[in-house]
Amino acid sequence: MSALLSICGLTAGYGGSSALDDVSLSLAAGETVALLGANGAGKSTLLKALLGLVPARGALYFDGADIGGLATEARVRRGIGYVPEGRRVFAGMSVRDNLEVAGLPAARDRAQDVERVFALFPDLALKSRESAWRLSGGQQQMLSLGRALMGRPRLLLLDEPSLGLSPKLADELFAAVRRIAGTGTAVLLAEQSAARALAVAPRAVLLRLGRVVGDGPAATLSDERLRETFFGG
Repeated sequence: MSALLSICGLTAGYGGSSALDDVSLSLAAGETVALLGANGAGKSTLLKALLGLVPARGALYFDGADIGGLATEARVRRGIGYVPEGRRVFAGMSVRDNLEVAGLPAARDRAQDVERVFALFPDLALKSRESAWRLSGGQQQMLSLGRALMGRPRLLLLDEPSLGLSPKLADELFAAVRRIAGTGTAVLLAEQSAARALAVAPRAVLLRLGRVVGDGPAATLSDERLRETFFGG
């Protein structure tokens, strides 16, 4: 498989301090990778750096093109979708409007893409005219994911999608992620719930204190290795 995303020597942070240090990894087209680590490991910073939301240094290529100097909007147009932590939807807008405002320019395409999101999340279809603030936390997370899908991403970045959800809703959300990955969309999934992430992703990248400390098949990860990643060894 060819590399859709290639990162080499990426350093990023906030206010002069580095949250990522010399991170290198690649992601193939259609591949799903779990990004695992404790709070403060740098998972969210890495996803934001890929979108240009935090200052970063290093080589960053998407589909063979250098995107390190591009604005966030340009990276999204190239095919990178992002679901931030915290279910950030437009609370006063309807479910349908939340989706349509994130869609492609052609009205016909937007309508088709909205229907695809509704097919993936039937609960949203039933509440299409409801204001987003009236949705449950799980439904808002589905809406946030649906908004990212409206851009027809080739790479989907998910930041802690199960945070604050009940086990049942988290399972439903990860089932949807599995279906999205099955369509050929590459997924980089940052999660603290290692069990859920590894049930979806055949490969895992381990982050600790801003550095990659492991990268390989999920099936080969031992409980001891995961404990070291999250709690130190």
